[in-house]
Amino acid sequence: MKVIIFDASTLITFAMNGLLPEFKELKKIFNGKFIITKDVKREIIDRPITIKRFELEALKLKQLLDEKIIEMPSCLGINEDEISKKTKEILNLANNIFIGKGKNIELIQLGEASCLVLSRLLNEKKIENVIAVDERTTRMLGEKPENLERLLRKKLHTNITLKKENFYFFKGFKFIRSSELVYVAYKKGLVKLKNGPVLDALLWAVKFKGCAISGDEINEIKRL
Repeated sequence: MKVIIFDASTLITFAMNGLLPEFKELKKIFNGKFIITKDVKREIIDRPITIKRFELEALKLKQLLDEKIIEMPSCLGINEDEISKKTKEILNLANNIFIGKGKNIELIQLGEASCLVLSRLLNEKKIENVIAVDERTTRMLGEKPENLERLLRKKLHTNITLKKENFYFFKGFKFIRSSELVYVAYKKGLVKLKNGPVLDALLWAVKFKGCAISGDEINEIKRL
């Protein structure tokens, strides 16, 4: 069994680019589960479905859930209450690592924190998993927190102090972005659009809708 845990950012990128048909095709060839947490569901369906501007995308994502393209952790025997309890703990850890201008810097929100918790619970069950998240901060927190310090210092124009002892919890997570997923869809022939620089268009489209990927990374992916 393999699992991709989806944060709201990646699903929103697919929805806003009209790539949900390709998303469904990816699920068909994936030997495992596409999972969202209760907090992510709240971000992509429950709240936006009540806002006219976002209602259509929310309805499309709800249909994915109704069709079991994406599923909830309960299908893996994971208790939602356990996720919720540990989400608060990891949220507190993450948002107390960096301090700037005398205040704790908020790095992640409930949805991202719940994805990290679910990944850790699946690791304990020896279930292979990866977190799909487009936002840079969560990935850097898990992969290169020292680089995140430099990014925050540059962005906030202030000195940053940090609690390195909190880094330990965020090691060992695996991440993937919508850019890598659309690359797989393209290479597997799942993208119906065939004429022109399709891969280039796909990668720039997800970048412009929120995927944290640089132009150099796009060129590197195209050379693969």
